[in-house]
Amino acid sequence: MFLCYPKCTTCQKAEKWLVEHNVAYTKRHIAEQNPTADEIRQWWQQSNLPLKRFFNTSGLMYKDLKLKDRLPEMSDDEQLELLASNGMLVKRPLVVADGKVLVGFKEAEWQSILKQ
Repeated sequence: MFLCYPKCTTCQKAEKWLVEHNVAYTKRHIAEQNPTADEIRQWWQQSNLPLKRFFNTSGLMYKDLKLKDRLPEMSDDEQLELLASNGMLVKRPLVVADGKVLVGFKEAEWQSILKQ
């Protein structure tokens, strides 16, 4: 599954990479179909990444909500619920495939994990 925001240039670049490398995927608009807290929890656990990596820290909403200061005081459950409340808070693109989770677009990482 490829979760993206179609207007995001990084998502567009990532989707182009998927097409060029013949990686099959199902596209999901992250703002229209928010990931649920359970989905994010599962992806977080599969990824072995810190939960903060799932936040779109460069987004306006992240800054407006002053999450840089608030996240350290929030429980994991509170953070998961917050991520599930609005897809624009979630770092994108996000790829979930074969038990692997990729957060953000780093071409070398995608190459090593998706082209195995």
